Amino acid sequence: MLPLARRTPRTSPAKEAAAAPARRPAARWAGLGALAVLLLLAAAASLAVGAEHVPIGKVAPAVFAPDGSRDALIVHELRLPRTLLGLGAGVALGLAGAVMQALTRNPLAEPGLLGVNGGAALAVVIVIGAFRADDVLVYVWAAFLGAAGAAVLVHTIGARGRGGTSPARLVLAGAAVNAVFSALTAGLMLLSPRAFNGFRFWQVGTLAGRDTAVFVRVLPFIAAGTVLALLLARPLNAVGLGDEAGRALGAHPGRTRALGALAVVLLCGSATAAVGPITFLGLAVPYAVRALVGPDQRWVLPYSLLLAPVVLLAADIAGRVVTPGELQTGIVTAFLGAPLFMLIVRRGRTREL
Repeated sequence: MLPLARRTPRTSPAKEAAAAPARRPAARWAGLGALAVLLLLAAAASLAVGAEHVPIGKVAPAVFAPDGSRDALIVHELRLPRTLLGLGAGVALGLAGAVMQALTRNPLAEPGLLGVNGGAALAVVIVIGAFRADDVLVYVWAAFLGAAGAAVLVHTIGARGRGGTSPARLVLAGAAVNAVFSALTAGLMLLSPRAFNGFRFWQVGTLAGRDTAVFVRVLPFIAAGTVLALLLARPLNAVGLGDEAGRALGAHPGRTRALGALAVVLLCGSATAAVGPITFLGLAVPYAVRALVGPDQRWVLPYSLLLAPVVLLAADIAGRVVTPGELQTGIVTAFLGAPLFMLIVRRGRTREL
């Protein structure tokens, strides 16, 4: 009697290989859900934790129905504006860093390469020194216009010459413009002690000392930049393969870079205007995200959008509790980001985009 034929496995290796890509997006969607929950927890902690601890059960009533109590005053008047700014600035800087790294095909790039920070700083010094402005809202508009002007100048310089705009041209033009603006800023501060005194507080980068009006002023720009950046996910993937391959896939490299630069200006310009220059966040978060989900911008951008505000709010909370006084958020992010950056460079783990 012949032996019975061996039963075919319920799932063949071919089917398992075909199912693997389907499971991978499911895991990525689960990761996005986990980050969304983590973001809600970070926002709640930002409202509750500080020099004066507020019970977590009193946070929601203090936000939505303040009764004039001490806890309600602390949450609604002091912590709610900085939490909203942390959410908005975190989203903006995370997305701006991811778009900047995709545009330049450099995993260690950050939004300052477009001259955004230099232009914003120069504009703030000018309005302080020349117009004696001392209103935070004036700083916001000045910094935003300075950032936008710097990015336009960089893109114009980078588009000159044969071959049009390229990642290398943008980086070189951004470095040159940033150097010139930094020199002008330093010179103006030396000529005007008033400009120096006002600028040094803005330059540190902090979520404190701003009210809800600042968040409302920059929110439309952050929203527009966020939508534009997310819509560029597929074109950025195509352009990341090279200009010729991008054109073959139906993308327009020049238009994609121009729209990407506009998104970076809207995002990084508004965030820098509202909270000052926050370093390393736009570099470290997209780099960490690519280590988790790979180089596909359809996943890098949403993950960066959620992870960056979590990191920024955590840094702000840490600045409130690690010292008897308060450590500015920009200082905390620098302490966290600089060792990570040095570790990345030392290990040489700079994967291509």
